[in-house]
Order: sequence, then structure tokens, then C-alpha cells
Amino acid sequence: MDLIRPPALHPGDTVAVVSLSAGLAHLMPHRYEAGKRQLAETFGLRVIDAPHARAEPGWLRDHPAARAADLHWALENPEVAGIVSAIGGDDSIRLVPHLDLDLIRRHPKVFTGYSDTTVQHLVHRQAGVASFYGMAILATAAENGGMHPFTVDSFRRTAMSTEPVGELAAAPEWTEERLDWRDPGLQERRRRWVPNYGWLWLQGEQPASGPVIGGCLEILDMARGTSVFPPLAAFEGAVLHLEVSEEKPPVEQIAHWLRSLTAGGITERLGALLFSRPEDRSLRETLELYDGVRRELADAGRADLPFVANLDYGHSSPMGLLPLGARMTVDPVARRISIDEAAVS
Repeated sequence: MDLIRPPALHPGDTVAVVSLSAGLAHLMPHRYEAGKRQLAETFGLRVIDAPHARAEPGWLRDHPAARAADLHWALENPEVAGIVSAIGGDDSIRLVPHLDLDLIRRHPKVFTGYSDTTVQHLVHRQAGVASFYGMAILATAAENGGMHPFTVDSFRRTAMSTEPVGELAAAPEWTEERLDWRDPGLQERRRRWVPNYGWLWLQGEQPASGPVIGGCLEILDMARGTSVFPPLAAFEGAVLHLEVSEEKPPVEQIAHWLRSLTAGGITERLGALLFSRPEDRSLRETLELYDGVRRELADAGRADLPFVANLDYGHSSPMGLLPLGARMTVDPVARRISIDEAAVS
């Protein structure tokens, strides 16, 4: 299914912040304001709040219909050109009964978020509209000391240009240093960054091209069996991007989720698999995770599937912007990944 590409964002456009899951904007107002300010200053955008973006966490949890209404408000507001999630959480799935797919389809706009926002990406896909995995106000936009150049370049190429996104590259550096988001005194302190050892080309000998699909593995598993989980046809020849959250699910649990995908007929249909760098794991733990994925692929009869790991999307710092639904080529021979079309119109 070809998804509707939303119009590109331009300097001067207005973007709205929505809190579709956790109410951390209320708990960390200084960081929330830093994210809004850095997003505005970096890209020349005007950033506004949806009506309940700063609501208290307990209230947001108790009112999923209000969270859905905020998304509808941003979509119908003619002044709003794009929508950015405040942060993830674990509660977006409760919005599904309240969301209007026809409204999403009638008002295609750039929508970004990651982690639990995977649910909304599935909803957008069900509505036939492309969306963008990455950029959240409290995480990437509010990066301590300013947004990372890798994130800035990825956002501009993906959400603000009508040229093909083109060849992707690993971030030149990365970090796992954690600074307390609750401490305003740390907001301007840059984290310690180290050289990135890059992508890992773990298997596959033939190039594959297909639309990008995926998100946070825990949330994809939560969504299985719901009305918004993609049909099997959506995975035919697709490039599946997976990542896991800061909760560090064990390798055994990840294997169980992958076995479910295989049992559901998904693995056999894939054109390629991408896995982003997991957060807060040692190199040994990370390699054990990837070895576990390879074992599951082998058991599924897909030892031939191009599998590239250690990408910089999702729960990884810095974080790029991945255009879901766009056509991607993964070439294990040339060791090249590219987005072959514009992600916006």
C-alpha cells in the first residue's frame, strides 16, 4: 500500500506538541521548554502546545479520549503543519478506540515520535498516511546543551526536503551517559560522546528494496491482534526496523517476540531486517542480543535475510528520523542503506 506523504515542513511553519502517553511534560517543565525552544531555534519553526500537552500524568492516564482529541485538534487546525510527540510511555494503545482514521487521512501532516508512539505510527499506517519514527520533545529536541548535528541533519533531509532522502550513514559518535532530566542545572551540560563503531552487517548477500515498517518491539508486540497491527501483506518485501526500550528486555524475551512474528508469517515475507543500537547495554550484551536475533532468523529459515544492526534510531543517542512507509534499499554487498524517495511532498 502506498502511503500518503505529508507536506514538507518549512521555516516559519507551526508544529504542535501532543502528549499521547506519559505526562512527563508536566513533571519536567524546564526540559519541555528547552525542547520546544531548541526545536524552534534550530529549524525556524513555531512550536505550540496541544490543549492537554502539559496535563498532569494521572489526569492524562485517566482521559485517553482527551489525548486523542489533542491529536485531532492538531490535525484539523489549519495553522498547524506538523505534530511532535512529547515523549513515549506505555499507554498509547488505549487511544486506538478514540482515533478517527478518516480525519488522519484527510489531514496528512508530518508526525514524529518514538517508543510507545509506535502505536500512533501503526494508526497512521492504518489510515494510509506516512509518519516519522524519531524526534520527541523531551528526548531528541531537548538534548542537553543543544540538539545533536546528526539529529538536525536527519530531520532536515527527511521532514523538510522534497528531494530523495538518499544514502544513510551511521552517526559519527554516540553516548550512553545519562543526565537527570529532572535537574534544571544539567540542561546545558553536554553529555560525553565517544566515536561510533558503526553499523554491523551480520548476514545477507543480496540487496533488498521495500517500504520501511516497524518501531519499538515491545509496543509492536502489545499491538498484535488489535485493529491497527499491519496485515501480512504489509510485510511482503518490507524492511522491518526494530528497537527495544530502556527497560532492557532480556535476550530470551526478545527471542520470544521474534518467534511470534515468525509464527504469524511475518519473518518469511521480509526483504531485510534492521535493528537499532540497544540502550544501556555493554558491547558483550549487545552482541549477545544480535546473536540471539540471528538464531531466530536461522530457525525461521531466513539465514539469507539481510540483517544490519547498531543503527541510530529509537532509544539511541543521537537519534535520526526514520520515514516509515518510504522505500529503502539495503545492500549487503555495497554495505549501503538508502531511502530512495522523498519522505514528504
